[in-house]
Amino acid sequence: MGLTLFGADGVTTTADLNAAPGHAKPTGPLQSRVAYAAAHVVPVTWGDNTPGQPAQIDWDATLDFRRSVYSWGLGVADAMDTAQRNMGLDAAATRELITRSAEVAREEGGSVVVGVNTDNTDAGGLSLDEVTAAYLEQLHFTEEQGAGPVLMASRHLARAAESAEDYRRVYGAVLQAATTPVVLHWLGTAFDPQLAGYFGSTDWRAASEVLLQIIGENADKVAGVKMSLLDAASEVSVRERLPEGVRMFTGDDFNYVGLIGGADVPEAPQPQRDPASPRQHSDALLGAFAALTPVASAAIQALDADDPARYLEILAPTEALSRQVFAAPTFYYKTGVAFLSWLNGHQSAFQMVGGLHSARSLPHLSRIVELANAAHALEQPELAQERWHGMLRMNGVSA
Repeated sequence: MGLTLFGADGVTTTADLNAAPGHAKPTGPLQSRVAYAAAHVVPVTWGDNTPGQPAQIDWDATLDFRRSVYSWGLGVADAMDTAQRNMGLDAAATRELITRSAEVAREEGGSVVVGVNTDNTDAGGLSLDEVTAAYLEQLHFTEEQGAGPVLMASRHLARAAESAEDYRRVYGAVLQAATTPVVLHWLGTAFDPQLAGYFGSTDWRAASEVLLQIIGENADKVAGVKMSLLDAASEVSVRERLPEGVRMFTGDDFNYVGLIGGADVPEAPQPQRDPASPRQHSDALLGAFAALTPVASAAIQALDADDPARYLEILAPTEALSRQVFAAPTFYYKTGVAFLSWLNGHQSAFQMVGGLHSARSLPHLSRIVELANAAHALEQPELAQERWHGMLRMNGVSA
């Protein structure tokens, strides 16, 4: 029986169902790249996870997903935008997620970083001092849990800041208070339109100067930068100017194959690089890697084995899948991540907090199924087929 697909024209077609990829889990830590999967949360199926309601989390399924990520050698980036920060995950659920996820990381011997933001307050207009205080409250809580902090872009700061100097002031105060090195997250407007003009400019070149100034003034406090602008050239430009010891974590879910491969995989499409730069590749902190963890692990294992051709063979087909998951409006990409989690057996129902599972159309999801099948990203193809066909039938489509 073939895999039934459903197009935007309402017509069904059939594709051959590929076999399970058969990737092997690593026998030790991944070596050539540091990689984090930005993980999602799974709601309880009987909860009132409707728009505006507090998140009701299925903690067993949510934490088991993180254990699966660790088993493939990747780290977990938690309580970030993939976990529906500012899109359904309320402050109380965020704190519990950070606490529980940090505990699982200790149990599994995995690496976890978590988002630090200012969404612990519902107030709309905060002063710069109040933004700093909100950041510090979450930062200290994160440090107490033993998780690595990722200083996320703040909507409150975007509203309050009137100049680049305001960003330098707030970030400087927060970073100097940190007791462990922090990853800075530059989230583009495709992911959150409310962050327009972050770091003081809508031009990435001017904004990157401010980011680099902040890092330069606090270099001993910064472990890395996660750039999520979906612009590979901007990432390489900043990457080549980072101080020694500060990593670039790609958050570019459109162009990660070449950015992670870098000079080690010259056949991968990527922006022009300075061959004299000591920074010839990016590490990874990606929502896409939550959707294709085994494939990402296998690709990095190929790099560890000095086999760039195998890396490209494994990972290159996933970029079309990721571009579909993160297609505009990009901030609804979480729906695709949860959908693939359900297809791959990591949760019993295709549901999301805030009712966000309704944010993508059936043809959009069908294209995800088609591309996941082509990229060998369906971990249990027969289960995925059964679940997808059942969803089609529930929506009146013969499968």
